[in-house]
Amino acid sequence: MKIDTETRDRFAAITLTRGTSVRTPLAELAIEQENQLNLGVATAEFRKAIAQPGIAEAFDRDLGGLPQPSHTSSRAA
Repeated sequence: MKIDTETRDRFAAITLTRGTSVRTPLAELAIEQENQLNLGVATAEFRKAIAQPGIAEAFDRDLGGLPQPSHTSSRAA
């Protein structure tokens, strides 16, 4: 795999800080990207499912619906 010098240097800095090989963050990045793709597929399928007539109403009826958003803030000062 060929990458540009700047990207190579970034991975080298990460591996130096962590004390790992260059393969470790590359493997982590691949897994993260794969998970994001899978999450996108699952989200699209969920949206299709709840778009079916009566599904959202049945979810609300049987499972109590979605939690209400909190009106309090937990921001750090």
